[in-house]
Amino acid sequence: MKVLLLNGSPRANGNTSIALGEMVKIFAAEGVEAEVVHIGNKDIRGCIACGSCKKNGKCVFSDAVNELAPKFEEADGLVVASPVYYASANATLIACLDRLFFSTSFDKRMKVGAIVVVARRGGCSATFDELNKYFTISGMPVASSQYWNSVHGREPGQASQDAEGLQTVRALARNMTFLIKSIALGKEKYGLPEVEPWQPTHFIR
Repeated sequence: MKVLLLNGSPRANGNTSIALGEMVKIFAAEGVEAEVVHIGNKDIRGCIACGSCKKNGKCVFSDAVNELAPKFEEADGLVVASPVYYASANATLIACLDRLFFSTSFDKRMKVGAIVVVARRGGCSATFDELNKYFTISGMPVASSQYWNSVHGREPGQASQDAEGLQTVRALARNMTFLIKSIALGKEKYGLPEVEPWQPTHFIR
């Protein structure tokens, strides 16, 4: 079992990293391989909707997105963590996710997704909702916890004082592990759900 964790903070050892570290400890204890990739400080531009990925099987821009694609395909779960900027995720992270999800054609159904957001005070719920949409459009079950997956802290290291927040992400990691293992058993016995041919519809006549 493998989980890929994306750190969307520009700070390698900031509060977002503390939150992810709590999850990594649980994954290790549960026998799940975890890899953290720090992307918040990378130079990642947004999607330009050129369509090259449909022909070439990868994004036209050769950067961290194409490096993440095979890791994502191999993983059984994806954790996306971001600081909150203006009640939204880090723009670098959004650019990465837009291109990562759009440019990869492999089946993402039943990979388990989880979001972690970190803020000084407000904007956590909006960012949490924003980021979960990548999973729910891709057939990915979303792992939940005992509360919304938010951790608070402004200055580096302050997240370590948020006892409830850190407990929440530990519970998230345990629930995510249970889902991943349960889905693996379900695949063995029942396979994946049937997929109907896509019927793209819009309302321009």
